[in-house]
Formats: sequence, structure tokens, C-alpha cells
Amino acid sequence: MLEIHDLHKSFGTQEVIKGVDLAIDKGDVVAIIGPSGSGKTTLLRCLNFLEKADRGQMVFDGEIFDMSRMHRKDILRIRQKTAFVFQNYNLFLNKTALENITEGLIVGRGVSRRQAQEKARALLKRVGLSEREGYYPSSLSGGQQQRVAIARAMAADPEIIYFDEPTSALDPELTQDVLDLMRQLADDGMTMLVVTHEMSFARDVANKVIFMEGGRIVETGRAKEFFAHPADKRSKAFLRLTDV
Repeated sequence: MLEIHDLHKSFGTQEVIKGVDLAIDKGDVVAIIGPSGSGKTTLLRCLNFLEKADRGQMVFDGEIFDMSRMHRKDILRIRQKTAFVFQNYNLFLNKTALENITEGLIVGRGVSRRQAQEKARALLKRVGLSEREGYYPSSLSGGQQQRVAIARAMAADPEIIYFDEPTSALDPELTQDVLDLMRQLADDGMTMLVVTHEMSFARDVANKVIFMEGGRIVETGRAKEFFAHPADKRSKAFLRLTDV
């Protein structure tokens, strides 16, 4: 479904991504873990062209793209099939929960207002926020805002959803609701790439784990095998530090 070959990204003189290769199959739930500064978020942002790669090749749905020379129309076409959930929610502060979901459907995809509202209400019900459709982000908790953001991502019927540390800005008591929702998406077969520091999610929900350090993928494998028997000494040291 998605392949990346020899991805490189620098900011000034600092090389942040140093030749990453990965392959994602339909239905995969991939947890990207590693210490701070290892390039996890930059990798995810390059995959959705929020950052421009210096070098690299993407194969998406059978099409091959040079990631350093992407045309705007190709970026938009790929984004039609993907969605991105940010760690800080990234909601429109002047729009209600319902409007945050309908805006992209109406403006970006030409869906009628009535159809967009029907879909948004169904999604708000799915994420447990039917009674909050008229609330603005300032009146929602962090966990509720993130669930609205996930509903917005789901509205586009994406083939892949990218999650950038979706619970890192949440208080511990709000984290579980978001993780439970992501677990439901995984059970429904949604393909997801999740940068996360939640090791229990990576171990129990993801089917694959990518461990990054220093801008490189150090180890990748099936989640249960990785947590039971990490092969690389750097992976072992990281898991000891996270007490998994």
C-alpha cells in the first residue's frame, strides 16, 4: 500500500532523517517509537508532505513519486487518500465541533452541507460526542478535542491515518478515551501509522513496531516479538528505560 525508499531530510546542516526505508500493508497498525529527537515526527510529516524531503521515493497505491520533486496536484491527490491527526488537535477555534468536521467535506471535497452534516453527526456519535456538536474547542476538554480531530480525519474516508503523538498533550485521565477510540479503528481495519510514547498501545494494538534512533530505523518487526525479544541493543536499552 505504501513504500518509502531512502528518505532523507535535513534542517539546515542537521540531518534529521538519514535514509529511511519502510513498507506498510493495508490494515497495518504501525507504532513508531524511539527517544525524543530521533526523527519520528519529521518522518510522519514527510510522508504527508507537511515537510519536503530532500531525497526519497514513495510508492503509494502502485504509483511512484520522487518525494523531493512533488507536484502540488500529486500532493493533493495523495492527501485525498490520507489524513493527519496532530498532537495539539489543530482544530478551528472559531468553529463548532460539527463545523470542524464539515468544513473539509464542504470546501475541500464539494459535499453538500446536508450530507456533510449527516456524516459529521454520525462520526460525532461514533466518538461519543453527539451532545457536543455545537460546542467550540474552548469549551471541550483536551480529550474531547482530540476525538473531534479523529472524527475529522475519519470524515475523509482515508486509506491511511497518520497520528503524531495523539495523546502527548492530554492529562493521563483523558488519554484512555483517545486510545480506546484508536483501538476501535484498528479493530475496524483502518491502516494507521502512529508516532507514540504509549508503549501499551504499541505492544497491544499495533501489529508492527518501528524503533527509530538518530534519524534511522534501528529495528522493525512484529509488535509482540519486538517487545518480547528486541534484537538490537539500542532497542533493549530503550525498553528498559520505558519500563516495558
